[in-house]
Parts: sequence; C-alpha cells; structure tokens
Amino acid sequence: MSASAETAVEPIVIRPSREDDVETMLSIYRYHAWQGVDRATLYEAPQVEDIKRRRKNMSRHRLPHIVAEMGGRVVGYAYAVPFRKRPAYRFVVKHSIYVDPNYLHRGIGRELLAGLIDACAAAGFRQVIGYIDAANEASLRLHRMFGFVEAGRLNAIGFKNGKWMDSIIVQRPLGPGDAAPPA
Repeated sequence: MSASAETAVEPIVIRPSREDDVETMLSIYRYHAWQGVDRATLYEAPQVEDIKRRRKNMSRHRLPHIVAEMGGRVVGYAYAVPFRKRPAYRFVVKHSIYVDPNYLHRGIGRELLAGLIDACAAAGFRQVIGYIDAANEASLRLHRMFGFVEAGRLNAIGFKNGKWMDSIIVQRPLGPGDAAPPA
C-alpha cells in the first residue's frame, strides 16, 4: 500500500437512515447515554423496536432521520423531532446528533448537522433548537459555527456520573426564520 493510500481519508456520506441501521444507531446511543458527555440522557436506552417505530413515525411527519457512513459503516446519526406538540410550535424542531466514539473529531458531526439543517429547512421548518450539555465544548463550538446562538441555560437539570449537569439551549433560524409568515 502506498503512503498516499494509507493517509487517504474516507468520504463521509450522509443519507436517510434505514431499518437495517437501527442496531448500530442503538449501539452509538448507548455509549453516549451511559458514558459520553450528553444532555442528561437517562441510563435506560430505547429498544430496537422503539427506534424502528420512531423512524417510521418521523418519516410520516417530514422529520429527518439521517446517518453518516464512512466506508459503508454507519458512524453517526441525527434526527429532528417536534419541539412541542401544540400547533403554534409546528414550525420548530429539536435536534439530536450522535457520533460513534471511535470516529469523533473527523468532521462527522459537522456533516450530520449540515445535512440536518438542510433537511429541516427543505421540510418547511423555521427554527431548530438543541439542548447541549454545558461541558460539551466541542458540540457548542460546532453549533456556533453553524449560526446557532445560546437561547438559555438550564442549571443542574440532570444528574449523571455522580454530578449535576447543566444544559445549554441553542437555536438557529431556518430559511426565512421569523422574517416572514409560513406558507
């Protein structure tokens, strides 16, 4: 193998998730729920059937559920859910991004966030919200890079790994945002 082949970087492919991705997504989620720096995720991870059901429901409601692949392997995923169920909030989504811990700091989160923003804007949503653990500086930097601003802080709302955790609420407009009424 040549030196250039050894140092070649595999491209990151962003695509809609499929049912056969669920086991890998669940494995990635479990790491973040139990060990990673996350927004106060509970220790009880969803089951395979829960994720399959959520994916189908999200698809019916124009909500993106995407994965990142490198070399044919799912190395991260992201999705958006309604911010709130009441009709007044129907143009706002809340997002989550999870990257395989073995693939951190390779641009996967950046590609997932870009894909998610594009998909949410294309679906007609006007605002995207995120909750980020205050200790997760990498995620906070990434979101700032994409135009998210801090919209609030929730102090000591989670207790994980023996300590209280704060969450930072971030927000970004999509498309025309609030500059024009929705179609």
